Amino acid sequence: MTEHEEGRTLDAGALKALAHPLRVRIYDLLSERGPQTASSLAALIGETSGATSYHLRALAAKDLIREVEGRGTARERWWERPKGRINLPGPDEKMSPANRAAAQIVTSEFFRLRHQTLMDYLNRSISDQPEEWRDAGLVMTTMLDLTPEQMTELKQELSDTVDAAIERYRGQEGMPGTRRVSLRAEIFDLPAASSRDTTNQE
Repeated sequence: MTEHEEGRTLDAGALKALAHPLRVRIYDLLSERGPQTASSLAALIGETSGATSYHLRALAAKDLIREVEGRGTARERWWERPKGRINLPGPDEKMSPANRAAAQIVTSEFFRLRHQTLMDYLNRSISDQPEEWRDAGLVMTTMLDLTPEQMTELKQELSDTVDAAIERYRGQEGMPGTRRVSLRAEIFDLPAASSRDTTNQE
């Protein structure tokens, strides 16, 4: 859900507008595939164009998406997700119960879709992937022991690397030989494990 530009933190109204699994899916598809119509989204999702049209209007009402200028007709409108980083607030005890529930729905659905995308990639058959792309991806997990200060420093290094890549490859959409790729960066502390023994044993 992140782009390079200065981010927009979703307010309560935007969170509530997005707090529907189908709307999260639509928003995700517009990020992944670029501008779409209600009909094309309906075909991708397996819903009616009336349903996707309704949800598109709800997202547009909170400026989460916008109509593509100069494209489409009165009967078929094209919609896009504006460029820019989206900061998604997670459920917080300081929120009202309604806002906390909305944040929970949005967060859970975004990460469910993110996980599903990864699993689809991992389970893709070789025949479904062009040869030049078969060894291009990377899925890596490692464990480190860090202080909060070290994790903050590493988080900034990762963010800088991602931002540099965005700048380097900006404007290549639609160029021959390119595909949309998913670049993910995660770093987070794990729950303390009381059973983990860090003492020396005989």
